[in-house]
Amino acid sequence: MFVDKVRIYITAGRGGDGCISFRREKFIPLGGPDGGNGGKGGDVYLEADPHLKSLLDFSYKPHYKAQSGSAGRGSDKYGRGALDLIIKVPLGTMVYDKNRFVADLKEQGQKILIAKGGRGGRGNASYKTSRNTAPRISEKGEPGQEVTLDLELKLIADVGLVGFPNAGKSTFLSRVTAARPKIADYPFTTLSPNLGVARFKDTSFVIADIPGIIEGAHEGKGLGDEFLRHIQRTRVLIHIVDLFEYDGRPAYKNYLAINRELSEYSKSLLNPLMRGLKLDKKPMLIAANKMDLTDADKKLKEFKKNLKRKKVFPISCITGKGIKELLTETFKMLEKTPVHEIADEPRKQYIYKPDFVINKKQDVFIITGDKIERIAEMTNFEQQESLMHFQTVLKDMGIDKALKDKGIEIGNTVKIGKQEFTYE
Repeated sequence: MFVDKVRIYITAGRGGDGCISFRREKFIPLGGPDGGNGGKGGDVYLEADPHLKSLLDFSYKPHYKAQSGSAGRGSDKYGRGALDLIIKVPLGTMVYDKNRFVADLKEQGQKILIAKGGRGGRGNASYKTSRNTAPRISEKGEPGQEVTLDLELKLIADVGLVGFPNAGKSTFLSRVTAARPKIADYPFTTLSPNLGVARFKDTSFVIADIPGIIEGAHEGKGLGDEFLRHIQRTRVLIHIVDLFEYDGRPAYKNYLAINRELSEYSKSLLNPLMRGLKLDKKPMLIAANKMDLTDADKKLKEFKKNLKRKKVFPISCITGKGIKELLTETFKMLEKTPVHEIADEPRKQYIYKPDFVINKKQDVFIITGDKIERIAEMTNFEQQESLMHFQTVLKDMGIDKALKDKGIEIGNTVKIGKQEFTYE
């Protein structure tokens, strides 16, 4: 099964908790606090792997979570940091976060950080001051980042084969490469794109068979709208035309219909991230197939009559006639056609966000904000000093005053992240 669009859910590792500990050894007075900090949680990376050809595995396992860091220990021992989680994806995978373009992994070994692990919580040794020589306070580990990503695979190939079903694309691919796609005499034999490497003289290039393109494909008919995206990365197109009628129409009308679908698909793309998306403007070679059949010369003459300014390569994918000449021209065109810039690098957006926002729902005051939610998540409310420290933070950030300005009353509920408090 070929899968080229999936949604995955990623959680980076949580930091280890800090430790409360005091040094107590015989004959050593004033040992003091020696609780170590927790270890860092594991980061999550995406890495391009040329050995993967589909996103199928992600449809079976969409959830990924990195390891958490170890807790700190006494004797000033820091917790061990967790190993990073590296998720392998196929070459050509485009990554989106809530429709925002994140990255295009198109090179072998290319790796990006997708979710950062939480830092380890501080142990009580970190809180020691000249005024507080025996602190009984520690932090919980910081939660790791959580992200939901959409992955979209766009095959990386030098040459794309287009044409109506049964035009001979799969047969052509099997003749010029080692690929062995399913071949039969009924429409939609090929249900997913196939890749093959064609060797010509001292070089080689990758050919992709793009299946399922019919009239109306850009609107979702047949399979074409699912696979047209894979043509975007190709440098050259080979349009294989069945010289004999398909769907009751002559070869020339079918040729025009395919080109129209390529043009309409380009127009249907909103805010394209890729340059050179005009599929119908890509360099295209026209191959007239099935020259081994009776009356093929007559059909070829009729077809070429409407294409006086374009060169047509008569071929037979069964006998191999004309294949060498077509490959020679393909190689020459590839040498003249530069590799397109696949995608624009995402630009960082600097958007001002307040430290906190207070929303009131009946008698509940909901406080949101990355900083205060992270502090609440890392506070150990079972420790008296931690609770006092948290109240000081609320006051220093201006949250205490803002709540009073919002009209909070004794007994009202205050909610910060997962924590709920009663205002006193």
